[in-house]
Amino acid sequence: MTLLKGVPKSMIYRILRTGQVRVNGKRAKPDTRLAEGDMLRIPPVRTAERVAEKGPAPAMVASVADAVIFEDKHFLAIDKPAGIASHGGSGVSHGAIELLRAARPTEHLELVHRLDRDTSGVLVFAKTRAGLIGLQAEIRASTVIKQYLCLMVGHPSKAKFDVNAPLIKSVLQGGERMVRVADNGKPSLTFFREMEQYPAARLMQATLGTGRTHQIRVHAAHVGHPLAGDPKYGDKEMNKKFKDLGLNRLFLHAAHMSFELDGRSYSFSAPLPDDLKDFLDVLAVKGKRIRRVQEYLQEKARTDSK
Repeated sequence: MTLLKGVPKSMIYRILRTGQVRVNGKRAKPDTRLAEGDMLRIPPVRTAERVAEKGPAPAMVASVADAVIFEDKHFLAIDKPAGIASHGGSGVSHGAIELLRAARPTEHLELVHRLDRDTSGVLVFAKTRAGLIGLQAEIRASTVIKQYLCLMVGHPSKAKFDVNAPLIKSVLQGGERMVRVADNGKPSLTFFREMEQYPAARLMQATLGTGRTHQIRVHAAHVGHPLAGDPKYGDKEMNKKFKDLGLNRLFLHAAHMSFELDGRSYSFSAPLPDDLKDFLDVLAVKGKRIRRVQEYLQEKARTDSK
């Protein structure tokens, strides 16, 4: 293996099985051990050149380093910009944790929880093991308060309601995660409360009773009012109309997180970002046209179902 860096293990085992590796002129087996003075013959194998891993772009590092909203000896909280993943992986080279570590190379930082890439808002990191273990234990015990601001398509019949629907997660062939309501899913609870009214939409506060993957998004879609701009669980026709008015992402923002640990109360808040505020301003003025489109689609759906 040392002599064939960059060569897949499957290829190494194949040239062994086919007798192309020889020791003192004899075919070598996978468990053959070399002794001093042995003559080893390895066939010519094309090795892949190791590509040097590029560091994160300075602008991305700065965007996260400048987003810190709280810091003490145990925790660091940022107002994560939309478009930055919580961590690298699945085609993402550098997430918020990697960017923070690049900005603070001498510090120990661990990701406590996660936000979807397109979700902005409060994201907390631990600076100590005690902080990491303690806060994750509180999250598992459901004692941490997490509140989001989201824009629901349409007009929910009640200004305040709960969605108690079990969720099950699956991974599609391409690696994409999908979540759906299912009787055999994990218990999931979200509390919704209306904050502001807009044409064809309602700005809602969503408080998590549990913390399942895509919980708010799936629960919103389950009650017939998906989140604006949601490419996975949303209304494609309405998303197109919202995009024409300037909404270029999922309207979901982690606005508040609070908890108690070792006798101290922590509370982090992040205001609605400018891109979402600007969209609401446009929606307030030009949203009546969207409301007419939505009413037409709803009426068409009722007619088609008859």
